[in-house]
Amino acid sequence: MAGPNGPNNQNDNRKRPSLGFIGIVVWAILLVVLLNSCLVTMRSANTITVPYSTFREWVVSDYVDKVEMDNYGYYFTLKDDAAPLQEYKDKIKNSGSTSLSVSNLLMDQLGSNQKNKLKFQAAMPPVEDSDIINLMTEHGVEYKSEMISSEQTMLYGVLSYVLPTLILVVAMVFLYRYMFKKMGGGGLGGLGGVGKANAKVYVEKSTGVTFRDVAGQDEAKESLEEIIDFLHHPQRYTEIGAKLPKGALLVGPPGTGKTLLAKAVAGEANVPFFSISGSDFVEMFVGVGASRVRDLFKEANKMAPCIIFIDEIDTIGKSRDNRMGGNDEREQTLNQLLAELDGFDPGKGIIVLGATNRPEVLDKALLRPGRFDRRITIDRPNLAGRLATLQVHTRKIRLAEDVNLNKIAQATAGCVGADLANLVNEAALRAVRQGRKAVNQQDLLTSFEFVIAGSEKKGTVLTEQEKRMIAYHEVGHALVAHNQKDNAMPVSKITIVPHTQGALGYTLHLPEEEKFLMTEEDLLAEIRTLLAGRSAEEVVFGSRSSGAANDIERATDIARKMVSMFGMSDKFGMMGLATVHNQYLDGQMGLTCAQDTAAGIDDEVRAIIDRCHNDAIQILKDNRELLDKIAAYLLEKETITGAEMVAIIEGRDPALAEVTLDSNIEPPARAIHMVSEPVPMPPAPSQEEPEQDQEPDQKPEEKPEEDGPQEPQA
Repeated sequence: MAGPNGPNNQNDNRKRPSLGFIGIVVWAILLVVLLNSCLVTMRSANTITVPYSTFREWVVSDYVDKVEMDNYGYYFTLKDDAAPLQEYKDKIKNSGSTSLSVSNLLMDQLGSNQKNKLKFQAAMPPVEDSDIINLMTEHGVEYKSEMISSEQTMLYGVLSYVLPTLILVVAMVFLYRYMFKKMGGGGLGGLGGVGKANAKVYVEKSTGVTFRDVAGQDEAKESLEEIIDFLHHPQRYTEIGAKLPKGALLVGPPGTGKTLLAKAVAGEANVPFFSISGSDFVEMFVGVGASRVRDLFKEANKMAPCIIFIDEIDTIGKSRDNRMGGNDEREQTLNQLLAELDGFDPGKGIIVLGATNRPEVLDKALLRPGRFDRRITIDRPNLAGRLATLQVHTRKIRLAEDVNLNKIAQATAGCVGADLANLVNEAALRAVRQGRKAVNQQDLLTSFEFVIAGSEKKGTVLTEQEKRMIAYHEVGHALVAHNQKDNAMPVSKITIVPHTQGALGYTLHLPEEEKFLMTEEDLLAEIRTLLAGRSAEEVVFGSRSSGAANDIERATDIARKMVSMFGMSDKFGMMGLATVHNQYLDGQMGLTCAQDTAAGIDDEVRAIIDRCHNDAIQILKDNRELLDKIAAYLLEKETITGAEMVAIIEGRDPALAEVTLDSNIEPPARAIHMVSEPVPMPPAPSQEEPEQDQEPDQKPEEKPEEDGPQEPQA
């Protein structure tokens, strides 16, 4: 059976380059450099350098004893009674260093009272001194000459410069031949294996993923089930003359499960699964990416039927546009991919799946019929899809009997599968931190709030004035939303506890039902709710704070879309003035109008903002008494529920309010591990051997911890 890296794993060890030859070359170069250094410094290692003029003065003063001359200078010793000799010895002993160009060995010799004399060196004079020989003869200086011949100079140059260069060139030649031979004569593309396809090959047992592990994408699974059926029963399609699409493009936001769905197709079909990222094709060498594409499809033909999955295909599939300059390597890779998609026979059972977040940048030739024929959208799951996704992710999680996944699914509108998986995991981690053996509803709700707002910053100290302003700000949001019941989402929670993602407080809205269309009145109600925080500050304190920055940004974005995209402006009517770029990523829009029209859009946006702002102020003025009551209760509790706020509005005791949320969705599947009996607490730390398992009919010694909302510290 093929391993995770394909069927050629057995040859990988034979293709690993040996480091022995490279090590020998490196040591040889280092040896030559060392010898070269020794030749230069050997004569001057234990000498004191003096100017040539000083050497000449000492000869005249009868201080010099013996002199050795060569092409590089004069090496001499002084007489024992010479004054400079004793002066240099005293300097060396007092300095204790080699600042006088004396080696450590020479200092050791001097300190051991041996009879070795200090050696001096005088550099060759800048001009020829023909009188120096006569001068040394007159003063009785013993001298001898060791002049280096031209042949010796040439040899020294060869050893110093030519030999290291020759060794380096030879080493590069042998290294290139070695790699060329090991890679089968692949030329530059084979050097180091850069031309090989690094596709990871999975088989059914390796992936371990089936459609049972993918939830919330029923339409996408239906489109892919036909591909799976063709791989299992190709004769049913060939008999009637039908041809299966060669490729399918999976498109959707990040985290929706495109890669997981591709693995599930391979798991259901029980065929090899080639997985490679688009970035793996792009290299610095032109033509390497095309070579990898050829190699990938060549390996796929050997293992057909199989599935080829190219993740982030937009890396190599961008539109070929030379207006801003092209990339020859990427374009050649794309051309080769197009040729391979046209060349292979779909009857062999080779299916190409691609995944991208940016379908708008793909080349049109890549999307034409006969290549990536089908475009399968993997969108954010709806309410039923989120419930099914939560059921999948909680299969291996122990859940307490109070868990209501319907409520969690309603609260997580807009979340993708990766968000839900993270939410469930955070809830399990919180349960462990709390010392419980099962996840309860409060764990899931707290984890949801942790994902959207971060954890509580219990160490933040706010002044009383800041607390009052934050409380009125958040109650303003909630009260205006409550007064627009028909168009705004109900309030679930209000808190003035700071959180790590920058929020000093927040108001949580949970929808009663999922909406796919927003009317003009719904959008205006959303803008009024967003601006109600700033409006409450103005009504109560007569001032403005920086806490409304994010509210203003979101309200302006909604108003701009109403004018430029939704056709909800009396001035421009149903005129499209903008288009969305990167629909599945940031969703930002770009204007497609003249500058004068853009200025008119700004005027319309401001008119909508001002109108909604005035409406919010009027609602708060009409309900000023309720605003003060709810804010006072929030300042006391710091965190309240939407039911408590409604109780205050209706004149009931907020302490008796209960959170209720009706739902008509099917209950969780039986595959989820629900715990009906009370969950025992872990044993006290004083017990030596904690009890591992407890029988279902055995009552726990301690009551389960009540994990209700705790009152955070200011």
